[in-house]
Amino acid sequence: MTMFTTPSRALASAPTERSQASRSTRLASSIVVIIGVMVFFGALGYLLPAIGAPIGPQGIPDHISTDPKNLPYYALRSVLRMFIALFISLVFSYIYGLAAARSKRARTVLIPLLDILQSVPILGFLSATISIWLVLFPGSIMGVEAASIFAIFTSQAWNMTFSFYGSLINEPAELDEAARSLRLTRWQRFWKLDVPFSTIPMLWNCMMSVGGGWFFLTASEMISVNNTTMALPGIGSYVEEAAAEQNLGKVGLAIVTMVIVVILIDFLLWKPLTAWAEKFRITQSESTDPKRSAVLTILRLSGINDFLAKIGRPVAAFFDSITRPLGRTGSRWAVQSKGRNIGDVTYALLLAALSVWGVWKLYDLVVPTLGLAEVSEVFGLGFITLLRVILLIAVSSIIWVPIGAMIGMNPKLSRILQPIVQIFASFPANFIFPFVTMWFLAWRIDINWGSILLMALGTQWYILFNVIAGASAIPDDLREMSRSLRQPAWQRWKTLILPGVFNSWCTGGITAAGGAWNASIVSEVVSYGKDTLTAHGLGSYIAEATTIGDTPRIIAGVAVMSIFVVAINKVFWYPIQALAQKRYSLT
Repeated sequence: MTMFTTPSRALASAPTERSQASRSTRLASSIVVIIGVMVFFGALGYLLPAIGAPIGPQGIPDHISTDPKNLPYYALRSVLRMFIALFISLVFSYIYGLAAARSKRARTVLIPLLDILQSVPILGFLSATISIWLVLFPGSIMGVEAASIFAIFTSQAWNMTFSFYGSLINEPAELDEAARSLRLTRWQRFWKLDVPFSTIPMLWNCMMSVGGGWFFLTASEMISVNNTTMALPGIGSYVEEAAAEQNLGKVGLAIVTMVIVVILIDFLLWKPLTAWAEKFRITQSESTDPKRSAVLTILRLSGINDFLAKIGRPVAAFFDSITRPLGRTGSRWAVQSKGRNIGDVTYALLLAALSVWGVWKLYDLVVPTLGLAEVSEVFGLGFITLLRVILLIAVSSIIWVPIGAMIGMNPKLSRILQPIVQIFASFPANFIFPFVTMWFLAWRIDINWGSILLMALGTQWYILFNVIAGASAIPDDLREMSRSLRQPAWQRWKTLILPGVFNSWCTGGITAAGGAWNASIVSEVVSYGKDTLTAHGLGSYIAEATTIGDTPRIIAGVAVMSIFVVAINKVFWYPIQALAQKRYSLT
């Protein structure tokens, strides 16, 4: 029976390292951790008052200073927004994914709804919610901050939710049976099976979500809706303002600052987490070349594990006691009915009625105002953007599936390339859009083709990161068997590697396609100074409608984009994902 590396064995390195280290080393590690905690809370205390500051007499600013001395402060503000949104996205992913995986009725609504949500562009969310946030926080900059964080959340949450849902429906049957036999409560199962099994792919998708958040940072910090611009201090709005001033030197300084931020986040957060997450791999044996992190080693030597355990045990016991009324794994009400009953029929009829009502309201809002001719034109623009998305996914898969598989399966290669990949994926590609725009203008490159490159800069990483996660999760015993049989390279790829990463590629492909539709908003319209290049497509249609606040056209564009995404997922992605789960699951 396959199983996780047991927690006692996985964590054994921590007390071993601590017991073998000298007293002075343990003391130095404790001091470093204490200083790090103080710096963290000090920075938080420095930033929080500015977030809730009242709006000045001139109202919400529409521009920010491009003085380079402000860059460190702007970077901190952007990082804080990013990780608040990431935490909310993580909570949302766990709740939404669990509901979709555990309830057949909920799944019929939640998964198509998730398709629609990931297809709605960030500008669509902003134009629909900005007024709500400003009303909730009147007279405070917090309203614009909340709108910005919500916009970043919408660029992060969907791929994380797809990842968690995919992990839940692919849990090994023997582990599910073990959870039922042990009569774990639902709370216990969540923390002992659901979260551990999903940790590695979820972690890689968190990295990718941060990269996606950086990609849309400019739109999130320089909010332009209904002919109104609201600017927040941040590195994204700094780049937008510097590009408008045609000051490439200041754009370059922002890029350097961003590179430093990405490297620090990788060193302080992602590298320790990827090393720690190795204990959740399904394997019969421990890795002969485990991942290491200096930060994780310092944390273990400091003894903070013991401190957190003392705090965590009573908290865990409290939640365990209050969640027992929810029942145990495998209890009667959790079992799905195999046949249709009156409840299922009523539920289906209710959904059908709501769908018909929704379609009628959509027709009433759009068609009388725009006319059938323009609605048909919007569908035509959708087909043009669809061709760009298809080409992007095909080329990205051909390039990144082999590279991702090699990185995930080779620990030595992973140590060298993984940080580089994380830096490239986390770097906001639209920061270099001013330079790319200059290149397009100088070489007379048609933006209708160039926009595919711009879309790829922000979305190709979904495929790469999911393939790396899938390859790194292939059990060591299967790798050893392949080596023992002395399989040729082509046969190893055919029988082990490609089947092993196929399910992860499906998840990456779904999220990359959804991200590409979203990225079309900022990739089909690019500008530098007074020069603006506009591609023919659905993304540019929505961007222009949002800028002038044309609500019927915004609704039409978003609705057509949602129709395309849901249809492609239903016709293409879900069938091959079902095939991956049925034939190519290694668990």
